[in-house]
Amino acid sequence: MAYQLKVKYFNSFVLKKVVKTGDVQTGSWPGLPWAPTAVGTDGISRSYPNFPWGAYATGAEEYVNWYLEESRIKGGFNNTIMELGVRAYAVNKNPAQDDRSSSLIFSGVYNDRTGVNNTNVFSISESIIRDANPSHGSIQKLYAQNTNLLVLQENKVHKALIDKNTIYSGDQGAEELLGNPRTIGQLVPYAGEYGISRNPESFAIYSNRKYFADKDRNAMLRLSAGPGGGDGITEISMYGMRDYFRDELATISDNRTRRVINITSGMGGGSTSTLTLNNVIGIEVGAIVEEVNSTPTTLPTGSVVVGIPSSTTVTISPAYVVTANLVSFNFVTYRRDKIYGGWDIHRKNYIASLQQSSRFISTAEDSFNTLSFDENAKGWTSFYSYKPIFLGSLKNKFYTFINDEIYEHYVSIGNNHCKFYGNATPDEASVELIFNPSPSIKKNFNTISYEGDNGWEVESIVSSKQGVDNGVSYQDAANPIKSYDEGSYIENGVTYQAGFDRKENRYVANIVNASSVRPGEVIFGKSVSGIKGYFATVKIKVDSTTNVGGAKELYLASSNYVMSSY
Repeated sequence: MAYQLKVKYFNSFVLKKVVKTGDVQTGSWPGLPWAPTAVGTDGISRSYPNFPWGAYATGAEEYVNWYLEESRIKGGFNNTIMELGVRAYAVNKNPAQDDRSSSLIFSGVYNDRTGVNNTNVFSISESIIRDANPSHGSIQKLYAQNTNLLVLQENKVHKALIDKNTIYSGDQGAEELLGNPRTIGQLVPYAGEYGISRNPESFAIYSNRKYFADKDRNAMLRLSAGPGGGDGITEISMYGMRDYFRDELATISDNRTRRVINITSGMGGGSTSTLTLNNVIGIEVGAIVEEVNSTPTTLPTGSVVVGIPSSTTVTISPAYVVTANLVSFNFVTYRRDKIYGGWDIHRKNYIASLQQSSRFISTAEDSFNTLSFDENAKGWTSFYSYKPIFLGSLKNKFYTFINDEIYEHYVSIGNNHCKFYGNATPDEASVELIFNPSPSIKKNFNTISYEGDNGWEVESIVSSKQGVDNGVSYQDAANPIKSYDEGSYIENGVTYQAGFDRKENRYVANIVNASSVRPGEVIFGKSVSGIKGYFATVKIKVDSTTNVGGAKELYLASSNYVMSSY
């Protein structure tokens, strides 16, 4: 039987159907600013509009599935009809997903002065896509510089012109007229088959210089360009570190490493979304929760960590159904290797951290290499013992981030040198030098000296290898040399120096040979002064007792040598 409703005015009405799921209304009622409550015959209170009038009854969908809406403003006779308005309509003959990772798409203009904001407008009637060569891989990084856009693909670097195009003449034709430029104009490639691989996190900028890594070509790169030109892309890994980066960048993988933390939870029965654990340090938000012993728990599909872990609890979703007091869980995360890059404004250095596994996976010394490139020295000057997840500069300060903490570097407050992320390593600062004057002459290195502060010691001195005899490679080695303070001792009231001695504010010491005896050798070891070879490798480090954690500067190190007599 039809339902009849008398209306007060002779107006136009629109009859609409409300989407519903079963007997329970879901979502909002379109076009109505209110949702009055009606109690059904089942005693359940539900919100429905007033039309049509009547009590809700289960199964009587004609009472709840339709409603009326006036189409004239204010309901007045012959008033303006409310129209549907403009609706977007486009026919897509290919509705399948199209992966265009090497293309750029742009929206309408945004102008805050005139109030124009068309950033949500993507007109299919206009050409709003700029395609890069897909053979160069996906676009990994965009950087706006002046009136150009730097586009870094996996295997190529381009400069995209903004609101302008390069003009061609003659038979070459013109891509577009100057009076009708594109938002993103022509892509102009930089010379050299270099890209940023799949490591956009390695990108850093200072002034007109950009630094990034191309691990696919075992190269660390610098892009230098400005209004007056520049030297384009330079392979800065060639500055004395070619072999090193060839080996280390090859270990950076795109595969994700599985990290598992197993923790036993003490819980009672029932449903819970908060796990009370003994220790949740190291568990990340977004970690996948896996059950280890399936008997005491019912594991919802796709459970993940959604709450920020504390030292005792972690929140997950969906909730677990627990039937035992002790439940063992695996918290699993997947991380890929990274090459983090940043600019150290304090030292004017590019810092690169090559991480064979994420910091969330491991902080072991063999899982990363953090080092710096100095433009003035044109070389890689230092290795560091910290492993960040982000790094950058602000004004005159350099910061790195780990987990949810931020650290400021070069803070000279107290004895905190060689201290990263709260871990003091005051005796691990070292410098490795190669003494190689007159490379083609075999030399005897007799003494070593340095200019700088007290507190430096020589950990090792070795000469170049001298060939292989019967499977054995020989090279000279010297005894370690103690620092000025640690090598000082008193005998019969007289102070002697067993390590470095200070002469005219310069620290000097003899090199005492400590090589093992060789076949046919008559004099060896402590009876021989110095070491013999084409060059000598010296490792100088700070000692563990002199002004621990304080500043120690090393300006210069040198060795006295004589030409070998045979």
